Amino acid sequence: MAARRVRMSERRRSLGYSQEDLAERVGVALSTVQRWESGESNPQPWQRPKLARALDVTAAQLSAFLAPHPAHWATPDSEQVDDEAAAWELARRVNASDVGGETLTRLERAFDDLATAYPVTPPQVLLRRVRKHTAYVAQLLDKRATLAERRRLLTVGGWLSLLGATAHVDLDQGDAATAHMRTAGTLAREAEHREIEAWCYETDAWRVLTAGDYAGALELSRAAQSIAPAGSSAQVQATAQEGRALARLGEARETYAAVERVQWMSAAMGLSDRPREHHYQYDPAKALAYTATTLAWLGDRAAEPYAREVIARLSPSDDVLKWPRRVASANIDLALVLLADGRLDEACDAARLAILSGRVVPSNHWRALEVVKAAESRTMPEAAELREAYEGMKALPNPQG
Repeated sequence: MAARRVRMSERRRSLGYSQEDLAERVGVALSTVQRWESGESNPQPWQRPKLARALDVTAAQLSAFLAPHPAHWATPDSEQVDDEAAAWELARRVNASDVGGETLTRLERAFDDLATAYPVTPPQVLLRRVRKHTAYVAQLLDKRATLAERRRLLTVGGWLSLLGATAHVDLDQGDAATAHMRTAGTLAREAEHREIEAWCYETDAWRVLTAGDYAGALELSRAAQSIAPAGSSAQVQATAQEGRALARLGEARETYAAVERVQWMSAAMGLSDRPREHHYQYDPAKALAYTATTLAWLGDRAAEPYAREVIARLSPSDDVLKWPRRVASANIDLALVLLADGRLDEACDAARLAILSGRVVPSNHWRALEVVKAAESRTMPEAAELREAYEGMKALPNPQG
């Protein structure tokens, strides 16, 4: 019996392609792709370069994908999650409870791990994990549970739905993001969890801001602040979002006031006790990043030291492919302020690094485009290379998760 080429099919799905999509990109019949993935046949030599391009892999990587799938190879991500859910289900049964505290604790830890992985994980990859855990929460909601257990279940379901919404915003999938935010809001109200509800408004504020609705973003960010518990991460983040909306509207005095409030609240919170960045736990590093973006949008040269400090703090190495998302954004902020200061070569270099890092998600492409257009308006010799890098980034498939 032929061995299925699991890694090839996993790669295809990670790019958001169906078998029919891949067949169309390579220029073969659907049945041909099905036979390749089932291990029944091999691509012809002249088909391999086009297949490698369609899967965005090297020739060596493609050869590895086409090899059989021995038992000792790593289990695909989807199977690992299924095994994980099965283990939780067994633990629940052993505890002789319809839900059980151990199951809820594991779900809460899983959410924390996903929120921590957010800055360095492609949103379409994150969505697959979120879907698995959300489906498990839905199953448990049909089980008998104590009031305390049900509230914890609604809460973790709300957080997972919110994270799913955030990933859809990053992928510029507005309708899916809105649906997930509404679900998160419903669960938050059922659980009486005002911070999740506030995060829903804040996330929607970012969604409409990226769409160019700055007044709408301002209204949503202020609504989030009115709901968020005092001193919470949601309150700080919503205030930062207000500052960014004000900057896009050109309201300098109010923008600076918002920046000061963020810095004051962030300092009052102190350093996070988590060793890694958690998307829903604010810390001073985030305050630096949002200050850099806000001041850059105002055209204030004071943005430069903030952007450089973010890059220095969060860059794990000089390898741009290892950067977290916030470092790519900081380089775009740096490029904007360097352009305003007439330091054109440095500006183009910072923007090029951000684009080549692969960490600029679709919802943030417009920020990179601002730098490209600014370079072109100054007829800089580097503008053509920068435009080419940007168009290359835009041409990459927009995975649907």
